[in-house]
This record gives sequence, C-alpha cells and structure tokens, in this order.
Amino acid sequence: MTDFEAWAEARVAGLLRFAYLVTGSQHAAEDAVQAALTRACEKWSRVGCTHDPDSYVRRMVVNEHISTWRRSGRREVAVAEVRDTVVVDAAAGVADSDAVWRMCSALPRRQRAAVVLRFYEDLEYAEIAALLDCSEATVRSHVHRALTSLRASLTSQEER
Repeated sequence: MTDFEAWAEARVAGLLRFAYLVTGSQHAAEDAVQAALTRACEKWSRVGCTHDPDSYVRRMVVNEHISTWRRSGRREVAVAEVRDTVVVDAAAGVADSDAVWRMCSALPRRQRAAVVLRFYEDLEYAEIAALLDCSEATVRSHVHRALTSLRASLTSQEER
C-alpha cells in the first residue's frame, strides 16, 4: 500500500463528513472528495511533503465544490440525512439536522464555509483563513455575520 493510499484510507470518512457540511448534499460531497483525492493522488509527491496534507486536501474539496457550483450556476438541494451517523431517535435527529441545515443553507456560501470549518471541523481562524484564501479578519466577519443571521432566524421561528 502506498503512502497516499494509507493516508486516504485513514481520512476518507472525515473528508466526506467535512464535504457534506460544506456542500449540503451527500452526492456532491462524494463527488468533491473523489475529485480532490484524484488530484491529490496525482500530486502526492508534492502534497504529501507539505506541512499539513489534511488542510491541503480539505482546501481542494472546498475549491472543487466552488468550481462545481460555478459551473452549474445553481444550488443543490440539501438531503435530510448523512450516512455514517448514529441517531438514537431517528425522527427527532433528522428533524433537528434538517432544521439546522435549512438555516445554514440560507447563508451565503463563504459564511457557511466559515461556520462549518469553525464549529464542525473545530479549526482556528488562521487555519480557516488559509483554507478560504482570505484574511483572518474576513473569516471572523463571516462567522460573526453568519451567527447574527442564524440568531435572527431562530428568533423569528420562535415568535411564530
């Protein structure tokens, strides 16, 4: 087994979870991860020697999703459930996940990516800035605006 195969096998599940949170679709997540891993394999002599190949490939997944989104010119519809998750009460879990995703999917893509990277992937602002190719201040602004928008959505739903 090559270094790349061992690395990919150990990280594919995490990459799929990350890609799902970024794309909102299991199918789009699988496509983005497959494309990113294909490119990473081709460039593994360079990618494997980087300081952090995990971040490098996550950035490739984000770039692939953005490229696909630009090519298609439309948004994908979010799915209700991610395979590979265990939910005690399946109906409540799906309802909660769907409600959270609907609110997150209403966010602009950069804000959504920043929130996913910060709160689901637990990355620091500097790491997110490197992945999104922007400044730390911009990432903080994206997260702040996204959280403000999500709070407003929650407040309006509670008032109904």
